[in-house]
Amino acid sequence: MPFTLEGRTALVTGSGRGIGKAIAQRLLAAGANVMLNDLDESLLLETQADLAHPQHVHHIAADLTTSASPAAVVEATLNAFGAIDIIVNNAGYTWDSVIQKTTDEQFQAMLDIHLITPFRILRAASEYIRSAAKREATHHQRVMRKVVNITSIAGTDGNSGQAGYGSAKAGVIGLTKTMAKEWGRYNVNVNAVGFGLIETRLVVPLGTQPSTGSPATLQMHGQDIKIGVPTSALESLKERCPLGRLGTTEEAAGAVLFFCSPLSDYVTGEVLICGGGLHF
Repeated sequence: MPFTLEGRTALVTGSGRGIGKAIAQRLLAAGANVMLNDLDESLLLETQADLAHPQHVHHIAADLTTSASPAAVVEATLNAFGAIDIIVNNAGYTWDSVIQKTTDEQFQAMLDIHLITPFRILRAASEYIRSAAKREATHHQRVMRKVVNITSIAGTDGNSGQAGYGSAKAGVIGLTKTMAKEWGRYNVNVNAVGFGLIETRLVVPLGTQPSTGSPATLQMHGQDIKIGVPTSALESLKERCPLGRLGTTEEAAGAVLFFCSPLSDYVTGEVLICGGGLHF
């Protein structure tokens, strides 16, 4: 590996499973300390036990859509490791409907987790980041820190049935470009990775959970949300994808790792699409 993240600390939201877990694993393999975050404490304990280098991992269970939780997660990271050098705003889920069936609650839920949560995480981290950069400047040091916000081709291209999700993910791009301008003076690279179809529970064939055969649903705030993609649509999307397949969580994590690494020290305000060439 042409770089190391030894001595660096990363906060990865939504890292109990799927892409977030794969990102955490990649960062740990590169030498970083990692704070895991997800909703479910038991899931986080299982994930922490699965990861290599458990001595470099802490976790905090929190619902990031509650107003105080993002600051609490940032504080927990600083308390555990004494620093935050990398922030990956990955937490999220889909709640799809055509617009005439989309409720205010549904639309707001997508904004809350995909756009407002990253804003609150970054706002909470700003005091540490600014003070650390100023302290380093007095010693003529340049320490590059990293923010990677997760967007989607639904945000860059739009996608039928995803007015809330697509709007929130488009907003992530605006937040990314704005923070790149605000935080450049503090030596922070702020970039986004936009995913296409990645092999997670959100893109299982609609109506079935592979492990049980039962309907695939997600429980959020008292709502039973169906997840998955109709089998015919999934096959069509694979055919339209130049690479002819879904991406793996490890491939998704690789794109994020680039932006977390010194290889991207002169890249900021950019959006990298990791979607196998697929566009909606």
